[in-house]
Amino acid sequence: MTDPQSHTDDPVEVEETSTGSFGDAAGEMADETEVEVGETDTPEQPEVEEGPSVERQLAERTADLQRLQAEYLNYKRRVDRDRDVSRKTAVESVLKDLLAVLDDIRSAGEHGELTGAFKAVGDEIVRVTGKHGLVTFGEKGDTFDPHVHEALLHSLSPDVSGPTCIEILQPGYRVGERVLRPARVAVAEPDGSAPTTSEPEATTPEQVDGQVQTDQPDPTAQA
Repeated sequence: MTDPQSHTDDPVEVEETSTGSFGDAAGEMADETEVEVGETDTPEQPEVEEGPSVERQLAERTADLQRLQAEYLNYKRRVDRDRDVSRKTAVESVLKDLLAVLDDIRSAGEHGELTGAFKAVGDEIVRVTGKHGLVTFGEKGDTFDPHVHEALLHSLSPDVSGPTCIEILQPGYRVGERVLRPARVAVAEPDGSAPTTSEPEATTPEQVDGQVQTDQPDPTAQA
């Protein structure tokens, strides 16, 4: 019989495999995997043509800016026009309130009562109102115009050929083309009493006993 210890004591030969060889193999496989992953082709993205799109966007933005600029200019014009109208309306309102004062100054000047310091004040008021565009109109002898004249008196006269302002009772006032107050005047119209020249009546040959009498000699009488 064979002793079991004899087999146990025999050295067992084991084939040595170095861990380095396994590591090298794993490293080579990893390298091959990395190479394969790196070399994998990705799907190509279609190239986007940005040129026309950018130009179109630029044109749209330019059009938007031009439209905004036009809207701003129109708005500015409206604001300036409204501001100018408001200013003119305010000035005209003040000038209308001063018309009665100007009438008193004019009346005092015609009667010789505007002297000294009162004359200086009156002249300054006239100057300031004229500076703001107030103009006096209405002269004796003007042709009557119902748009700018207000007839307070009416008479007939052979010295005029049409409706004429023979006296200015109160002058008119205007600012530019706007009439603040028409001139109050006395109007005269032709009375139609002027003699009219009539043409002489044409003489007709006289008839005597049914015969026409002429101044020409009778040819039978000469014979």
